[in-house]
Amino acid sequence: MNAHSSRDSLSHSVIQDPEKFAGAENSPTHSYKIDRTVTQASTHDVPPATDYAEAGDEIYDRFANRRKMVITVVLSYCGLLAPISSTAVLSAIPEVAATFNTTGSIINISNALYLLFMGLSPVFWGPIGQVYGRRPTCLCTGALFFAFSIGTALAPNLVSFFVFRILTAFQGTCFLIVGSSCIGDIYKPTERATAIGWFMSGTLIGPAFGPVLGGIIVTYRSWREVFWLQTALAGLGVVLVAFLLPETIHYKRAVELKGVSTREYASKLWQWSNPFRVIKLFRYPNLTIVSLASSSVVWNMYSLLTPIRYVLNPRFQLTSPIQSALFYIAPGCGYLLGTFGGGRWADHMVKKWIRKQGERVAEDRLRSALPAMGLVIPASILIYGWSIEKEKGGIALPVIVMFLQGVAQLFCFPSLNTYCLDVMQNRKAEVVAGNFMVRYFFGALGSAFCLPAIQKIGVGWFSTISAGFLVSATAATYVTIIFGKGWREAITSSDS
Repeated sequence: MNAHSSRDSLSHSVIQDPEKFAGAENSPTHSYKIDRTVTQASTHDVPPATDYAEAGDEIYDRFANRRKMVITVVLSYCGLLAPISSTAVLSAIPEVAATFNTTGSIINISNALYLLFMGLSPVFWGPIGQVYGRRPTCLCTGALFFAFSIGTALAPNLVSFFVFRILTAFQGTCFLIVGSSCIGDIYKPTERATAIGWFMSGTLIGPAFGPVLGGIIVTYRSWREVFWLQTALAGLGVVLVAFLLPETIHYKRAVELKGVSTREYASKLWQWSNPFRVIKLFRYPNLTIVSLASSSVVWNMYSLLTPIRYVLNPRFQLTSPIQSALFYIAPGCGYLLGTFGGGRWADHMVKKWIRKQGERVAEDRLRSALPAMGLVIPASILIYGWSIEKEKGGIALPVIVMFLQGVAQLFCFPSLNTYCLDVMQNRKAEVVAGNFMVRYFFGALGSAFCLPAIQKIGVGWFSTISAGFLVSATAATYVTIIFGKGWREAITSSDS
């Protein structure tokens, strides 16, 4: 059999049994060898080196490019629902506190709990999406997010407000986990970061522009209108998923449950969806480090966005919610601009190192995040914090550095998120779930402790702590680039 026939045979077997191929990349001997092939795919918006392809890439051609774009837009929209809810209330914190006769710090705790449960839910939804598929999981959680948003809008007391916020958070994170997995289902590894960049734009624009909407609403109407708007957005999301999101998963494990006894069904379902499957992945040092790197960026984002009304209003003598809400536009515009370049930069870096090494090593993608994560964001947060602390630079300086942070974050997340899809493709939903779990735990810590910490040590020193976290995470990520492949192979070899 000649080489061309061998390749065709392998490609055919991959399409028939994608799970078998996906598992191969975790074997001790797998090293992402590249086949040189002649492709008829369009080179529009793709850097040179498109002649590189990996055995099995044909499985990503099930959907036309236009359909992939529609899927990405739907996922990006749904991905903003939970994050926008996490920050839309920030501009209305004093008003919510007054309604329930409590303090702003207590309402901030409700937001920290929201982020905490956003961190807990991935270990549940990630495996469930692997078993039953992406589409039904999104439909179910979207409907529940819609229902619990209504509950939050109607909350008669502080306890019910907390409970409905938590329940909403638990559902909303599903779109982030399953959405990332859908991107991994339909895009080749060398194309994923561009799509992830567009997907992540929704998850980041939501937190940035949520307070703007909240500030406008609470200036003229009740804070409850914020959650009625959230309900309407959630309803639209359910409709979009129902009509425009096909099933993308290559293999649903639920097919193995047909015809089995109830006891065996429950046993297998627990085995596949056990949350500890996700937690056990952290024995891989590379996954732990990348999760902490993602967490450093999320920590910075939420510890910056959460206290804006309490930090900037006194500094610039602002008097209304809408005035402080306008500051959120700066990072939001940065996220929008970063969307156009962050993912493409990450894919460019992968192709650059493929040309150098003749193979794709998953860790090479992380190189694209280093400048933004280790230099631009830490420098921006230091300038922001100390300019506020020392009352220097007027309004323009914090606005500029918040914008730069927004751009830089979109040069971090596509790289970090796509690495989670690339490194263990047969368990990508679980890897992404673990990453989101850790990052939102740190987001919760940032939301809960930023205001008390700023009141205690000042915004300058708190920003210095955030910058130190980012620089340390960047150094650890560089170590992962150098040694990550060896760590993975050593653990896989010990398990076999």
